[in-house]
Amino acid sequence: MRQNGDERLLKAVGQRVRRLRQAKGWTQEVLAEVCGMRREYIADVERGVRNITVMSLRRIGKGLGVGVTLLLRDA
Repeated sequence: MRQNGDERLLKAVGQRVRRLRQAKGWTQEVLAEVCGMRREYIADVERGVRNITVMSLRRIGKGLGVGVTLLLRDA
């Protein structure tokens, strides 16, 4: 099945979140705790199945110590 542009964007953002999280040596549980979110939400974002809001993206970026623009760059 071919992915549309929205699906590709969500997957690209999710992959960026995963790479940044892993670079810190964090589990999904640690990132979720830092961001004040549920681990399942972080897992959905990383898999690209969650249509993440701008505010949630901001929280995740803040938790990772990066700006939203970095999470979206080249996505």
